[in-house]
Amino acid sequence: MEEMIGPIAIVAIIFVACPAVFLHYRTELRKTKTISADDERLVDDLWKTAQRLERRVEALETILDKEAPDWRKDYPERPHA
Repeated sequence: MEEMIGPIAIVAIIFVACPAVFLHYRTELRKTKTISADDERLVDDLWKTAQRLERRVEALETILDKEAPDWRKDYPERPHA
């Protein structure tokens, strides 16, 4: 009987414990896939900040175009990411 404890434990670990751990973490992953309200606000704030910065850059480029028309020769336009 004592010889059967080792193989029974191994079978239990393989067929019970491993799937249970896998299913537990899969469930936890599904819970965290959604974005929280705080994260949504943060993304919205970052988006608004990026838009403001884009407008500022465009304004500066307009000023430079008027004040120093050849400035773009020294700073070639980079593609937008």
